[in-house]
Amino acid sequence: MNSAKNNILKRLQNVNSPLKAQPATIDKMDAFYPEATDELDILFAQAFQKNGGKFIYCESQKELMENLHLLAKQRNWSNLYCWNQALQQIFERHNFAYCTTRDNLINSDAGITTCEALIARTGSILLSSNSESGRSLSIVPPVHIVIATPNQVVYNLKEVLSLQTARADQWPSMLCFTSTNSRTADIEKTLVNGAHGPKEIFVFMLDI
Repeated sequence: MNSAKNNILKRLQNVNSPLKAQPATIDKMDAFYPEATDELDILFAQAFQKNGGKFIYCESQKELMENLHLLAKQRNWSNLYCWNQALQQIFERHNFAYCTTRDNLINSDAGITTCEALIARTGSILLSSNSESGRSLSIVPPVHIVIATPNQVVYNLKEVLSLQTARADQWPSMLCFTSTNSRTADIEKTLVNGAHGPKEIFVFMLDI
């Protein structure tokens, strides 16, 4: 029995396994990422909405706040959480109510955060534990609102990796790519949206 096993192992050792092939590098990924054919913010909006996200373009802070006020009124929200100081300053100038504590987050209506980057090709949002919002504000509330700017949009994953490599001294403990709310059909093949994390994701693009 041992002899047969040894023969099999020897034969396997002589096989040129495809797993031994040279691993792909970032440069070799170019073939999978053709050049962008449109403005990056437009490409992101199209891909993000195709994923099921909700995209709102705002030409000014005034328009941003008008849209946020309208959304909060339509949804009857009263517990919106935001821990980003720059956003808080904008909200205070426009009398927009928000919560700054880290208590009772489980009963929040929505969490408002910034992001590290937007990936145009996949319609994805890059979040980081280095942000003032940490990990929980984009996960616990039932609705996640991201406020971003056009200069945060990159085309593909290669550019994201290059940006993160350049910040090696500030490498976060968590990087997260999200494209839409989570979904599962594990139970009786019935699709459930928001199986974990937020049930809806909004991106407000503030043109500055």
